[in-house]
Amino acid sequence: MMRLTGFFIALVVFASVSSCQSDEEIKREQYITEGILVFKNNCANCHQNKGEGLAALYPPIAKSDYLVDKKSVICLIRYGQQGAIVVNGKHYNRPMPAQPQLSDLEVAELITYIYNEWGGETKLTGVKTVTPILDQCKK
Repeated sequence: MMRLTGFFIALVVFASVSSCQSDEEIKREQYITEGILVFKNNCANCHQNKGEGLAALYPPIAKSDYLVDKKSVICLIRYGQQGAIVVNGKHYNRPMPAQPQLSDLEVAELITYIYNEWGGETKLTGVKTVTPILDQCKK
């Protein structure tokens, strides 16, 4: 009985908090939640769960100067990257594999998560923004 009561209290609190949020904020939170899953399944092995990268092998995403150019980040998620890069003044030369299996929506969710978690943003990057960028950077 106690667990059931706790569940209903949590449900009521969630409903009241959610009702105070705009539709855009709810959608942003949904994108972030899905983006976390996409990140864990496709990115965390190299970039680690907290985005700190892996020694001199894989660059960090957290506190990364590489996030300045969002269009480039969107493109490299889908199409990968070869050759040397510099992130936060450190050189890295491991290829980043393309992720063609990710849908445009999954890329948008991932970008929303990355930029809200580590890029200083508090907004949604929707699929309507991501799709034209992906179309432009097709190789």
